[in-house]
Amino acid sequence: MPTTTQDIRQSLLAIDPEYRRLAEEHSRCESQLEQILESSYLSSEDLVREATLKKLKLRLKDQMELMVARKQQSVNH
Repeated sequence: MPTTTQDIRQSLLAIDPEYRRLAEEHSRCESQLEQILESSYLSSEDLVREATLKKLKLRLKDQMELMVARKQQSVNH
């Protein structure tokens, strides 16, 4: 039975397809952000894309943390 938050995350990655999908999307956003930020010049489109990716990444992270919190609550009860 997972006890720490990290254990719960690992458990969800292994057993929950929705959590895994969110994590993969979060990782894709991170990679795209890194590519944008590697450029020495950012166009206005790059800046908009950067902001959009950051917002999406945050929303994905929030969804993942909500799933972790629910799992943690069910483990504690």
